Amino acid sequence: MRTLYLELNMGAAGDMLAAALADLLDDTESFMKELCGMNIHGAEIVIEDKKSLGISGKAFYVKINGHSEEDGHHHGHSMQDIRHIVEKLNTSEDIKRDIIAVYNIIAGAESKVHGVKVHEVHFHEVGMLDAVADIAAVCLAMKKLNPERVVATPVHVGSGTVKCAHGTLPVPAPATAEILRGIPIYGGKVRGELCTPTGAALLKYFVSSFGNMPVITAEKIGYGMGKREFETVNCVRAMLCEENSGDEVSELSANIDDMTGEDIAYAAETLLSCGALDVWTESIGMKKSRPGTKLCVLCETARAEEFAKLLLMHTTTLGVRENACTRYVLSRKNVTEKTPIGTVRKKVSEGYGIKREKYEHDDLVRLARETGKSLLEIKNFLSGR
Repeated sequence: MRTLYLELNMGAAGDMLAAALADLLDDTESFMKELCGMNIHGAEIVIEDKKSLGISGKAFYVKINGHSEEDGHHHGHSMQDIRHIVEKLNTSEDIKRDIIAVYNIIAGAESKVHGVKVHEVHFHEVGMLDAVADIAAVCLAMKKLNPERVVATPVHVGSGTVKCAHGTLPVPAPATAEILRGIPIYGGKVRGELCTPTGAALLKYFVSSFGNMPVITAEKIGYGMGKREFETVNCVRAMLCEENSGDEVSELSANIDDMTGEDIAYAAETLLSCGALDVWTESIGMKKSRPGTKLCVLCETARAEEFAKLLLMHTTTLGVRENACTRYVLSRKNVTEKTPIGTVRKKVSEGYGIKREKYEHDDLVRLARETGKSLLEIKNFLSGR
């Protein structure tokens, strides 16, 4: 599985993530051309080679109308202003969507910690156009790298205090702490803010799991250098790799002989709606020659206890069994295709050198009804195009 692995031993800021991902790309020049071509108002963006403690990497710099972010030229922007800025960018709709989604994470956190409505949030140090450039760069690089899975280490947040628009605050700053809720973090001897709200929001949006390094074979390694120097090299290290092991999952099961089919169906639907990876039933013979049903649930190992409780709550079983499994999966995405007979959704699955596509059955049925053709004719037409 094509995996992007991020080492956050010195935290993460938007510019460091952007530089690390750009360092992984085969053609950094065309990436920069596309990024600058977005026409982020008044932004001059450059990527330069930078060394820190003898390690070579890339550093990402943004100047807005001649001023860098360290100069302190900050103006307030509302979420509405950010949306207008992003809508005008010369880039694809999916990248605009990603940028807005990252900003929504920041706005939601700022809104919560300051006790104001989201539309009333005024971005200070996180909201300038340099942050739009950082976020746009990460979103564009992610699209070009196209990993099937993004994994990261726990986040080093730093320690001490940080000065910001609201005064002196503890590290991690309240908005950053809010964004990182549910993500493993740690502090340490390094004084200062290592993870910024922008960095935290990008991690929250793109990273699917945090933990120790899985078994990987690294193909490319990129270093994104931070602006400040510490005793430890201040960088985000990114590795593009092939992941050799499957996902760790749990299979839970319960044997049931005293529920109706309708009630079992409701329990199965409830488990799926709570985020189970899969739910199915098997017909079994039980003691006293009773026919029964085995209800099985596949879930992330970290949520096994939660799903065991749901099984106990929504079925009549008195016990649930758990088996640890490894599963190897193809990544899936849905694309919408325009055809001469109408739009049709398609599932695209790939990984391990395999790629396959399948049209959404409901859409094929709809096209058959609309055109008066048989399902087979619709399938033949679409496959023969």
